[in-house]
Amino acid sequence: MPAIDLNSDLGESFGAWTLGDDVAMLKLVTSANVACGFHAGDPTTLLSTCRSATDLTVRIGAQVGYRDLAGFGRRFIDVAPRDLTADVIYQIGALDGLAQVCGSAVAYVKPHGALYNAIVRHREQARAVVDAIRAFDDTLPVLGLPGSVFLEEAEKAGLRTVAEAFADRAYTPEGTLVPRTTAGSVLHDPAVVAERVRRLALDSTLEAIDGTVLAIAPESVCVHGDTPAAVEMAAAIRKLLDAEGVTVEPFV
Repeated sequence: MPAIDLNSDLGESFGAWTLGDDVAMLKLVTSANVACGFHAGDPTTLLSTCRSATDLTVRIGAQVGYRDLAGFGRRFIDVAPRDLTADVIYQIGALDGLAQVCGSAVAYVKPHGALYNAIVRHREQARAVVDAIRAFDDTLPVLGLPGSVFLEEAEKAGLRTVAEAFADRAYTPEGTLVPRTTAGSVLHDPAVVAERVRRLALDSTLEAIDGTVLAIAPESVCVHGDTPAAVEMAAAIRKLLDAEGVTVEPFV
């Protein structure tokens, strides 16, 4: 029986500012990419998200990013590799401490936003992130874009690599994500998004923005928690996958 993990970026509220519905999403996903305070999330929010994830037996992943609260981590920063390695270690450690207080632990690492996209090709920063994960815990799997230098460097370093696809993001013909500044880069129709994930799970294919059919075999699929109608999308995905006999389960 085919199986796939469903993940979402959560814990991104900050102080009095609320983003997304974490509790509703945690009832639908199997892995939670929890912010670590650098691109989003404050300690109280992150502790609450970890507690809810633990209660619902959802795996907790450290979503590490650039130190960029104002830009939500979606702006490239030309940070020195040594500093990036230290930043990533710091973020994983902080979230792991909160998760352990809740009776869980960080189970994997996924870069966020601009860092995720940068290390598709930026080998120096990719190595810096890999070095951080190895230094903290070399048994932690990493999520990344298939074909990225990040997954290449992680595999060289002996880390478990997990290929990821995005349910709600448009793809270029080259298999990378269409920039958010481009019209049509984010998908909003729950039925369209659910069918896309069904096709990924059963056929390992995905249609790019120009109609090109891409071969992608992900272990995990992401629905962004800050995307409008994220809960409706995740619910539609679960309903369709259940109907098709696809098991939704954590990859770790």
